[in-house]
Order: sequence, then C-alpha cells, then structure tokens
Amino acid sequence: MLAAIPNWLIIVSILALTAITFSTFKIVRPDQRAVIERFGDYHRYCDPGIHFLIPWADRMYKRNITEQMKNVQPSDMITKENLNANVDLDVYYQVRANEEDVKRSFYNVDDYEKQITRLAQTTARNVIGTKEFEEVNSERQKINQTLHEELEDDTDAWGIDVVRVEMKEITPPGDVQESMNEILKAENRKDAAQDDAKAVEIEARGKKKAAIEEAEGQKQAAILEAEGDATAIELRAEAEANEIKVVNNAIRNHFKGEAQEYKKLETVVDSLRNGSKYIVDTEQDLTTVLSEVGGITPLQDQDFEEPEEGELSLDIKDKIEDATEKMKEAGEE
Repeated sequence: MLAAIPNWLIIVSILALTAITFSTFKIVRPDQRAVIERFGDYHRYCDPGIHFLIPWADRMYKRNITEQMKNVQPSDMITKENLNANVDLDVYYQVRANEEDVKRSFYNVDDYEKQITRLAQTTARNVIGTKEFEEVNSERQKINQTLHEELEDDTDAWGIDVVRVEMKEITPPGDVQESMNEILKAENRKDAAQDDAKAVEIEARGKKKAAIEEAEGQKQAAILEAEGDATAIELRAEAEANEIKVVNNAIRNHFKGEAQEYKKLETVVDSLRNGSKYIVDTEQDLTTVLSEVGGITPLQDQDFEEPEEGELSLDIKDKIEDATEKMKEAGEE
C-alpha cells in the first residue's frame, strides 16, 4: 500500500509535519521575554523556557530585556546665545522584565528604538537651548542627569527604563572654537604667571621666616647668656656673703675687738703673703704695727743689719699661720 503513495507526497507530508512541529514548540531564552497572540489578540505572557503554540492560531513575539545603547546621531542644537553646537548623544535603556511592561513595549509604542532617538534629540534641544555654550561645555554631567530624568518620565508609559544618558561630544562653530582656544591659551599663561609669582612669594616668605628665626635665636641666646652671667654673679655674691657671715660669727665668738682685730690679722696676712721678714719692736703688738703700716717694703739682703738691743728679728709667718688655723677651727665649731 505504501508503495502506491507517490514519493512527492511523502516528502510534502514530512515537510508539513516538520513545520507543524516548529510552529507548535517555541523556546524563550533567559535574556528574553515573549507574548503569544491567538488569532491576532493578546493571549498570554511567556517567561524563559519551552512553550506550546497551536499551529496557525498562535504567534509568539519576543523582546530583549538586557540593557541596550542607542546612539543619537550628531545634530545641530542652538544654545542660549544663538550658537550652533553639534551634539552627539548615547542613550542607554532597558525593557522592564514583567508582563505589564513587556506588553507596553509592544502595544504602547510603534518602534521604541526610533522613538527614543527622536525623543532624546528633542529633549536635548530644549535643555541646551536654555544654557550658554560655556555652561553646556562645562556642566556636561549636570545636563546628562537632566536629560536622563526627562527621558525616564517620557518612556515610562512604554515599559522602558532609561538607565543613563551620555553627551559624548559638543562641537562649537569653527570661529568660536578658535576664540575658545585663544582664551584657553591666555588662561594657561595667566595661571603660569600666577604660579611663578606665588613661588617667588613663598620663597621670599621662607627667607624672611628664616631670618626672623635666626634673629630670635640670637636674641634668645643673648638672653640666656645674660641670665647665666647674672645667676653666676648672684651665686658668687651669695657665697661671699655667706663666707663673711661665717667669719664674722667666728670673730664675734672667739675674738675680742671683733672686726678690728680680724682686720689687723687680715692686713698681716696680706703684707706677709710672700714670706718676707720684718724687724719690729718686741714691745709693740705685731698686728697693730703691720695693720698701721700695711704697705711696708721688705728689706733687701744688702740692707739688712743686725738689730739693736731691744729689738728682735722674728719669723712672723709661722705666727700668722697659727692664728689663721685657730680662726678656721673657731669657725668650724
């Protein structure tokens, strides 16, 4: 019986069965979402996976839900001071991955990519038209944010999120560009001159500060030296005063005539410091004689003569030393 079936019919049947199979089962990828229409009417929403369709009755439409970029071709836009600036934009957008927004992207807008391009151009013209060229050139980030907010509001009804807007380039007319270059060069020269002047000023301040610090150091050193000298003088004076006090106490306690007697002995010590010998009357008090003639000159060897009777040659040094030792012992006691 099969042999009676023509080959062409078998081939047609196989092709028809294959077509029915492919039209019956559809696969939705993870980066896609889809809707199924039955006889031209919305039927259901499709998540990633395999979905069954009734041949010739159902049709599937897929939508990419990943972030995409649309370049808005450069176009002339007039600034506030009537300059024609050529602006180049990139718009990044994404279809929201839920049934309602996917349906909106299909049924609320005809071609959302083309619509986004036109809407970005119109919005950019409106924003840039309110600003001078210098503002547009220096406040790109601020303008990008403004464009993003306005496009986000306008595309919300399409089920689309505008992720960000980037103004890549803004080109002024040729003559304006030349003027801007000259201004920039002048500003650079001005900045360089200011930097040089600032460097010279800093160097001068450094030298001035160093000179002041050196002068302060010298002043402080002089003050410290003077204070040291004053302290030394004060200490010496205090030591001498203490010494005089001790000696006076010793004299007061162990000598009669106190200071007068001590002065006599002091004169004797000064007069006989070199160990010279003097001739005096034995009846006279040695200390009295020497204190009265404290400036006597010792006799030379060639002038020395034997003393007359009643006079005595004495070695006074030993006596003076004994008297001094007694004074020291008395002071220690």
